[in-house]
Amino acid sequence: MTSTTDTARSTVALRHPDRFFIGGEWVAPSSDATIDVFDTATEELFLRVAEAQAADVDRAAAAARTAFDDGPWPELSHAERAGYLRAMAEGVRARADEASRIWPSESGILHSAAQARLVGIANFYESYADLADTYPFEERATPTAGGAFGLLVREPVGVVAAIIPWNGPMSLIAHKIAPALLAGCTVVLKASPEAPGNALLIAEIAESVGLPPGVLNVLTADREVSELLVRDPRIDKISFTGSTVAGRRIASLCGDRIARVTLELGGKSAAVVLDDADLERTAATLSAAECSISGQVCSSLTRIIVGRSRHDALLEALASTFSKVRVGDPFDPATEMGPLAMSRQRDRVLGYIEKGVAEGATLATGGGRPAHLDRGWYVEPTVFGNVDNHSTIAREEIFGPVLSVIPADDEADAVRVANDTIYGLNSSVFTSDVERARAVGRKLRSGTVGHNNFRTDFGIAFGGFKQSGLGREGGKEGLSHYLETKTMILEDVPEGY
Repeated sequence: MTSTTDTARSTVALRHPDRFFIGGEWVAPSSDATIDVFDTATEELFLRVAEAQAADVDRAAAAARTAFDDGPWPELSHAERAGYLRAMAEGVRARADEASRIWPSESGILHSAAQARLVGIANFYESYADLADTYPFEERATPTAGGAFGLLVREPVGVVAAIIPWNGPMSLIAHKIAPALLAGCTVVLKASPEAPGNALLIAEIAESVGLPPGVLNVLTADREVSELLVRDPRIDKISFTGSTVAGRRIASLCGDRIARVTLELGGKSAAVVLDDADLERTAATLSAAECSISGQVCSSLTRIIVGRSRHDALLEALASTFSKVRVGDPFDPATEMGPLAMSRQRDRVLGYIEKGVAEGATLATGGGRPAHLDRGWYVEPTVFGNVDNHSTIAREEIFGPVLSVIPADDEADAVRVANDTIYGLNSSVFTSDVERARAVGRKLRSGTVGHNNFRTDFGIAFGGFKQSGLGREGGKEGLSHYLETKTMILEDVPEGY
């Protein structure tokens, strides 16, 4: 008898997992190297894809370079390119069922959550298409040092290498290629070896909408080969999402040749719980937020900072709420949190939990594998209390369902502790007073500040302070990073002005 979860997990029919999408064609790889991707919940083989080697990267970079230098894409109007983005949005909607089944199998997100998020992902392509009519790609400027007429022109930066991680491929692809394509750039999309499925699906969509050859090229490679893209002088810009360690390496390589770069990196984000916050509501909110992709989210609120007098009460509330989360198969409608993406990620998280115990934090709940699950890369929802902000679990990004409650002396100390980190990606202030939320939020050194909840908004802008990255993704801010500004000073006023 076939179960509901087996039906949802049915095989996804990718057309060319054994090939790369380069120059508008599905091309054979240069070697017989492959990558095996295993289902997060069953540990069974889910997908086998071709693994790119140096020759494949070279071919993709050449195709993107030719498409930018000699192809029609940069010469199209923004409105014409927006038409392709709208077609891409429709393509995502048409393939949403497949995409929503790939994502849980590769990364552990709930199937229901993947279905819901794909609606917004399709809309993201359309939101950038809408900017074709409103963004100031060209605006008049008054010369201040001679000349009769000035223009500020914002032109495509060139060839972009978009390098994405495994936790949210479909959304992260959209955040990079939608603004790049609207700007007039061509793209080499490098998928993560742990989660390549949706990148191949996007390539199929690009082919179906008739995107000109070489405008979007898609391949899957591991770290060493991926670095060749970063070093390649034909690549004008790197757009990377991933760990801060990898981001440092990419930034240094880009610095060597002054390549443009945006980096969306790690986080150790703080939830500052003020003395008037409702602790039960706060605990329920934080526990629910941490279930997203099983805590494998760079902007997760994992450091919970609260006054000493309320520490124990909040710890008890969090332990009670988080321990009740139903962990299981991401395709089961009753599941509230799925597995981690791979065995090494589970081992990494369990290693951090061991360090937390060894360094003296109070393990309030969780800490191991759920007893009822004998396969899949699962970790129990875990909460630590009495965490020292200088301890390992407070300093390093765990990327799993682990919360640390950190006591603070007062509001000023809570802000100091929140800012005492190399990261600055996200944060939130929990208080019943919106004026206090605004005042405290202005003191937090992070790219996003929420109020009484986990918040990020790619429709406005997303990115981090400090070692959480460079630049922003989403909205007008995200588009600007795919453009170069050119000043033009003319001796007369051109037609149309």
